[in-house]
Amino acid sequence: QVHLVESGGGLVQPGGSLRLACKASGTVFGFNVLGWFRQAPGKQREMVAKITSGANTVYATSVKGRFRISKDNNNGVFLQMNDLKPEDTAVYYCNFRNSWADRDAWGQGTQVTVSS
Repeated sequence: QVHLVESGGGLVQPGGSLRLACKASGTVFGFNVLGWFRQAPGKQREMVAKITSGANTVYATSVKGRFRISKDNNNGVFLQMNDLKPEDTAVYYCNFRNSWADRDAWGQGTQVTVSS
């Protein structure tokens, strides 16, 4: 079993920055795609950024140039968010995916609110 916990969310003004972190514990094996998703009330969860075991990255068009995803060698995943906009307001979730087994692990989410 793998357990993911996000941290780093909060309330910021437009133009501000936040850095989200995801820590994994338990059995971490076979996850080859790591990413961040977000979900606003009444909306479907959307992909924000993802990174593969080969360090290739993909970003949603809405966050390109503002967000950067990274990972470390201790099963940590990070999302640096700059120039935040009100439309970035959502609960952000960490995702570990094993594409071969079609299995996903999710964190509990961390709230990001961007407001003047």
